[in-house]
Amino acid sequence: MDQPNNPLHGKKLADILEQLVDHYGWEELAKRININCFKNNPSIKSSLKFLRKTQWARDKVEKLYIQLNFD
Repeated sequence: MDQPNNPLHGKKLADILEQLVDHYGWEELAKRININCFKNNPSIKSSLKFLRKTQWARDKVEKLYIQLNFD
């Protein structure tokens, strides 16, 4: 299904998270999105595992990504 107005279309969660970490770093990311996987011994792998099963946290990550790319 074509989604030309969806800024996340074709984006993998791993790529979104990596871009946010590259831009903000783990510490700033944890300040912006208050979840433990960003605060305590953070890694892409552990964060992806959490985000894939926790929709509210994934929504916040995706929202921050959209803001980063469109502000």
